[in-house]
Amino acid sequence: MTAQLAIFYTLALLIGTNTFGFVYSYLILNHNLFSKYRIQTKKYKSGILVQRLPLYLMNLLTLLILSGVGIYFCFPFFDTESYSLYVIVCQVLFAFIIDDIWFYFMHRIFHENNFLLRKVHSIHHRSSTPFPLEYLYVHPVEWMSGMVGAAFAFFLILLVMPINIYAFWIFGMLRNMHEIHIHSDLELPVISKIPFLSTTRHHDDHHAKLTGNYASTFAWMDSIFKTNFKQ
Repeated sequence: MTAQLAIFYTLALLIGTNTFGFVYSYLILNHNLFSKYRIQTKKYKSGILVQRLPLYLMNLLTLLILSGVGIYFCFPFFDTESYSLYVIVCQVLFAFIIDDIWFYFMHRIFHENNFLLRKVHSIHHRSSTPFPLEYLYVHPVEWMSGMVGAAFAFFLILLVMPINIYAFWIFGMLRNMHEIHIHSDLELPVISKIPFLSTTRHHDDHHAKLTGNYASTFAWMDSIFKTNFKQ
């Protein structure tokens, strides 16, 4: 596999998952297909998807550029030949754990620091009733800060072994899809029962109340530090 091909597959994966997020958002906002699964009862603002599209696209473009440049310069450190399920699973799980620890503390600081909350994080919280693509509706500073956890996780992996390209792709795909899901305001019967994963309700409560439930992929950081939202 060449670096150019790896970049192509990476960008295609990111564009594909976010295209899904756009279609998913459109269906939720404009049709009643999922209405019985909604957590909140508030109506969505008319035309909100189009109004917020510029920031979605700017953050997506930032993600595509940084991912493409990162793959280009780091390609020699990737293992593109191994299909070891054990290695792939271990690297994906490790990346999720490190990324979630980073996200928890970063997210909590964005709430507890008044300047960061007012000037940066408040943009994301304009969405008190979220829908899937709202995970992209964040200040660019916060958006780029959120990438640090994943980058650090794969750097730590690199200290021990090459980064498996398939682990990298699977992590990226699942991370995006989970963010899309927890911003959906939908409590879907099967997905919401997956063990250990943070649920849509967990993150939805955070958007609705602006306090607690700072974790993203998993909920255990909130349990450890007693920041679970109290009903």
